[in-house]
Amino acid sequence: MHRFSFLSLCVVGLVVVLFSGETRTAEAVTCDLSELSPCLAAITSSKPPSSTCCSKLTEQKPCFCQYLRNPTMKQFVDTPKAKRIATTCSVEYP
Repeated sequence: MHRFSFLSLCVVGLVVVLFSGETRTAEAVTCDLSELSPCLAAITSSKPPSSTCCSKLTEQKPCFCQYLRNPTMKQFVDTPKAKRIATTCSVEYP
């Protein structure tokens, strides 16, 4: 009986490890500035950011430093409007 319990525990542990690794892969963010296209209306006008914009901004948050280091991308993300949108969406801006 103890042997069966130990084996069951090992199988459950293995399943947990396998699925936790799979979850991390699914949560990986692809840093692509075009993912922030739902924020275009808020950047080009005085409209508030949409909920989709805020969701994408939150999703892309790990990419902000990379965007700021790239001179081509920096001109789009290091602006007063971009900072205002981040503040409105309650997303920390580096």
